[in-house]
Amino acid sequence: MIELMSKNNLEKSPASILRDDDSQYLHGLGEHIRDLRVRRGMTRGILARDSGVSVRYLAQLESGEGNISILRLRQVAQAMAMPLEEIIRVGPEQPAELTLLGQFLSRLSPSQLGEAQKLLRSTFEKKDRRHRIAMVGLRGAGKTSLGKLLAAHLRVAFIELGEVIEQTAGTTLSQVFSLYGQAAYRRYERRSLEAIIQSHDRFVLSTGGSIATEPATFDELLSSCYTVWLKASAAEHMTRVVAQGDQRPMGDNREAMQDLERILAGREPMYRKADVTVNTSGLDIQQSMAELLKQIG
Repeated sequence: MIELMSKNNLEKSPASILRDDDSQYLHGLGEHIRDLRVRRGMTRGILARDSGVSVRYLAQLESGEGNISILRLRQVAQAMAMPLEEIIRVGPEQPAELTLLGQFLSRLSPSQLGEAQKLLRSTFEKKDRRHRIAMVGLRGAGKTSLGKLLAAHLRVAFIELGEVIEQTAGTTLSQVFSLYGQAAYRRYERRSLEAIIQSHDRFVLSTGGSIATEPATFDELLSSCYTVWLKASAAEHMTRVVAQGDQRPMGDNREAMQDLERILAGREPMYRKADVTVNTSGLDIQQSMAELLKQIG
């Protein structure tokens, strides 16, 4: 049945009239949206500002009280025996090969997917990738301090992606976020990364911690650069950032540590795609540098 409820029912609380599977779907969707928001380091207020959606609605959505139209669109997808993401995707039809490849990959186990990704990347990665080293990880991991030391050791340029983004945008990163929002930042980030890769054969690059949350940009980074994940515990990240006198990532959030742990957990699967991992927890700068040189050979 396409109509989920009568006109009178529309005026009732959704939670009181939904089927169990619908309620579970909305709660799962809400948790997923919340995790995506936190993983990108966005507060609910920032997301409301950038999306034009009220904080109140976002709170309802994340708590599993989403608009009933979401369920109706889901019913349409189910009736057509298609995934919801295919229903809402607009634009040119994707190549048949991509559709078939997606179906094939969906049948693989996580370990097989990892093997397939490595095989594809090794086959199609860009030339001289090994000479372009990119540091990834959360703020406080040591990307700038270790990156500068490594660049000096290798006698290549050290580049801060954030500085190139500011040059490209013609303003500071904070102004990019406050004036144009995260979507604009992502465009500048991708454009700046592509410009760096095109203009430099050798470098050590320090990236922003959230680059792993933008799949297309992160894939470009993995395909074009030899990536190093500088890993540390959430507590150590927080300690280092506070020691630097910078608490901007969390602002006045009283649940800063819980959010930081959620961010790290959400990004870790992508960070693990890096070529090597250097755990800097409990290490000073010299010890971390020695471990870095050991890992990259």
